[in-house]
Amino acid sequence: MRSEPGSDFLARIHCGRAALRSALIAAVHSRTLYLAFPEAVTNLDIVAFTREKVAPMMRGLFPACEQALVLDLLERSVILLTPATIDAQLQSTPWLATAWDLANLYLAGLGADLLAEDAPCLLGLSEETTCYLSAASFDAPGRFEDFVVHEAAHIFHNCKRETIGLRGTRTRE
Repeated sequence: MRSEPGSDFLARIHCGRAALRSALIAAVHSRTLYLAFPEAVTNLDIVAFTREKVAPMMRGLFPACEQALVLDLLERSVILLTPATIDAQLQSTPWLATAWDLANLYLAGLGADLLAEDAPCLLGLSEETTCYLSAASFDAPGRFEDFVVHEAAHIFHNCKRETIGLRGTRTRE
């Protein structure tokens, strides 16, 4: 471990994580160098699109007095992985394992080679109050294959009501 830069153990860990993230970003770029991002979602207003998709679910699950708060959270929670967003997401996600999954999610959405043979082929991923979607999640042909709604629904069990400013009760966690 002495070969790692940094003056102490924590500094070396920080440098190691930064090096892993940089290598991950480089690997993603090398696999997508000659791939075009789908035009259908290039200029998508993801906030408006999310609001339209999740509003019926939210209205069915929450009383009118809570709907504005929940809808505000949901419309800010969905991130479409694009060439413009992928680097920042890979840099800022707290966990390296999540960064790995996001890289593979992005690559799968473009039809690129994944980072490993056993890498999961995902169309969406949720963590805490954030939902990540690949470009391929918008190509779902079936009426019930709505990945925006699916991933947004994960937020309801990923966080407590108090986290988004709702009152918690004994029966409504």
